Amino acid sequence: MAEVDHRIATWISNNVLYIALALGLVWFLKKSLPNLRRRWFAYFMYMFTKEKDAKIEELKKDLFASMKDIVSQDPELRKQNSIRILEIGVGTGVNFSHYPDGSRLVVVDPNPHFKSYYNDNRKKFPNIQAEEILVTTGEKMDMVPDNSIDVVVMTLVLCSVTGTEEIMKEILRVLVPGGKFYFLEHIREFDSENHGTRQKIQDLLTRIGLWPFLFDGCCLNRDMLPVIEAAGFSKVNGERFYAPVNSFFFQLIKPHLKGTAEK
Repeated sequence: MAEVDHRIATWISNNVLYIALALGLVWFLKKSLPNLRRRWFAYFMYMFTKEKDAKIEELKKDLFASMKDIVSQDPELRKQNSIRILEIGVGTGVNFSHYPDGSRLVVVDPNPHFKSYYNDNRKKFPNIQAEEILVTTGEKMDMVPDNSIDVVVMTLVLCSVTGTEEIMKEILRVLVPGGKFYFLEHIREFDSENHGTRQKIQDLLTRIGLWPFLFDGCCLNRDMLPVIEAAGFSKVNGERFYAPVNSFFFQLIKPHLKGTAEK
């Protein structure tokens, strides 16, 4: 036993530099990997949304069409024929083109690396007043006052939040009475009889953590409609459907959910 201990001590002594370098590398990766993942995801989303898909844009146009008829409960905004919108998970700002002229836009996103892409994009839309990104999650929006938001928007975000029930509570908190929540999300395959293989692949890639690792926490196998329906909204109109996704790789996110909920 003493001989074994001596050998171990000798090996450590002879390789102390390499051990230190290895430990330093592990520490660096542990500290840097989450940041690198977020940088990668922000860049990926910027490139992915650079060229807009006409069919997806038409889908959004139809979903957000009723937004132009909303009347703000803020007297000052009402005089200006404007509404206050909160977008959770704003990313690069891909929904700007669908907001009514004069809208006041409050935005939150937990990924600080979206900021430069977001700022470049909002310069293209002088018709809306978009604020700086509040770097936080939708579950922790304490800086947004109660009953202050006419419309909340989330698109392709609920797949990656850590607290689905908590974020629903926050949405209800910040919305004015009668305010509307617009959502568009990819979800778990809902037709297991005809698309069982896709459902199994969604479950597998999420369970082993590969998809969430690559796409900043995104889960392929969530269906948010039951959560939204149970959150306490006075009215929920949700529809599961298949989005016009052409890419073979992204057939996994073809099942979608869209709709509105009213406080």
